[in-house]
Amino acid sequence: MADLRVSLCGVSLKNPVIAASGTFGFGQEFDALYDIGVLGGISTKGLTLEPRLGNPTPRIAEGYGVILNAVGLQNPGVEVFLRDDLPFLRKKNIAILANVAGRTIDDYAAICARLDGEVDLIELNISCPNVKCGGMAFGVRPESVKEVTRAAKAALCRTPLIVKLSPNVESIAANAAAAQEGGADCVSLINTLTGMVVDIERRRPLLANNTGGVSGAGIRPIAVRMVFEACNAVTIPVIGMGGITCAEDALEFIIAGAAAVQVGTANFTDTLAMPRIVEGLHSWMDRHGVKNLQEIRGTLRLNG
Repeated sequence: MADLRVSLCGVSLKNPVIAASGTFGFGQEFDALYDIGVLGGISTKGLTLEPRLGNPTPRIAEGYGVILNAVGLQNPGVEVFLRDDLPFLRKKNIAILANVAGRTIDDYAAICARLDGEVDLIELNISCPNVKCGGMAFGVRPESVKEVTRAAKAALCRTPLIVKLSPNVESIAANAAAAQEGGADCVSLINTLTGMVVDIERRRPLLANNTGGVSGAGIRPIAVRMVFEACNAVTIPVIGMGGITCAEDALEFIIAGAAAVQVGTANFTDTLAMPRIVEGLHSWMDRHGVKNLQEIRGTLRLNG
């Protein structure tokens, strides 16, 4: 079989398929369906210093080929994660990415300091569109991307830092470069796009939060384009995500330059989506005589 191993900021992954934050909990529910140890890694539910209840309901709406969510970073808090969830994940022999968020730059620095050395990588969520403060407020402008990245990186001694970028920006390349300048070891993208669904009978948005983050298969072409632009703007690794449902989708991102991929919404429609993607990568590479991912990574050639 083809060699799917990936080295991400010095962390070894058995394959490039990572569960995306907010779609996989902390892995235990999916492990009841299949051994999540077959995955390359898991990006945890977004963590904050203190527990959060999230936004009021309804928090999920559907569209054609997409869903909208406005969960609002509901989570049990970092201490509960360390006590109840991390021991389980450590037994699974997968890379553990702690996705973290905050209301202030000091919050980001503090949670990074608390998790330093406890997980394999920290993914800085500066791009969530569903919270009133923090989140995407830090991910819109290159200057703020650089500032929050620098503060988070200064709080870390042992753990590589991934910065998760928002697509709701003027230039994804500029923001990726700003994250690298701030000290990021890696960037991941895209987080959800901002959208709205209207209840035409009530003439009100379906989501209590009015807007929500759009994810799912329908956003993949946007995500691939942005990942390609980011890969050409930085020298650090890029993790691609957005609408991946099968191995062929994942290969688009890798050919565009991604070091690894994250799979999110597909887990809701097919609970076995990620192990199927891993198997599909093996099959495609074997059929095409590709021995390892490095042979095809970043090989996209533009027309004209």
